[in-house]
Amino acid sequence: MAKTSPVQFFKEVRLEARKVTWPTWKETWISTAMVFVMGLLAALFFFLVDQGLSYGIRLILGLGK
Repeated sequence: MAKTSPVQFFKEVRLEARKVTWPTWKETWISTAMVFVMGLLAALFFFLVDQGLSYGIRLILGLGK
């Protein structure tokens, strides 16, 4: 395998970085908002499932009032 110098390596990295299609600010904000919304929905879902299972177990074991 051919070895490259650190200078050559960083030149190649810079050339490859120029080829990247970077997202626009609008795409970035939309993606960020979607991540937060999905995170909140997942948290709500697991909270409700946890509460339901907790209620069911308390009912079965007779610990509920």
